[in-house]
Amino acid sequence: MTGPTPQFEKPSVARQATIGCFMAVIGFFSGGMIAVLVSKAVAFFTRAPKCDGIPTCDWYIYMFVGGAIGALTLPWLVVSAMRQPAPPAKDEPTDRKN
Repeated sequence: MTGPTPQFEKPSVARQATIGCFMAVIGFFSGGMIAVLVSKAVAFFTRAPKCDGIPTCDWYIYMFVGGAIGALTLPWLVVSAMRQPAPPAKDEPTDRKN
C-alpha cells in the first residue's frame, strides 16, 4: 500500500538568492579557468606569440568572458534544479535474490 504523496514546496526566495550568489562566485572562477584553457588551445593552434610566465598573452580577455558565462549559467542551472521536485523513487522488487 502506498501512502499519500508529499507536497513539493519550493525553497524560499532567500535560500535561492543565497545559493545563487554563492554559485555565481564559483561559476565565475570555474568558467574563467576553463576559458583560459581554451585560450591556451587557441594560442597553440593559431601559433600565437608566447609570453613568458603566463599561459597566453591575452588570457585575461578569455578569463573574463568565460567567468561572465560561468557566473550566469551555473547559478541558473542550480536554482532551476532546486525549483524542480525530486523524481519519484522506484520501488525495488521484493523477489530479488542476493
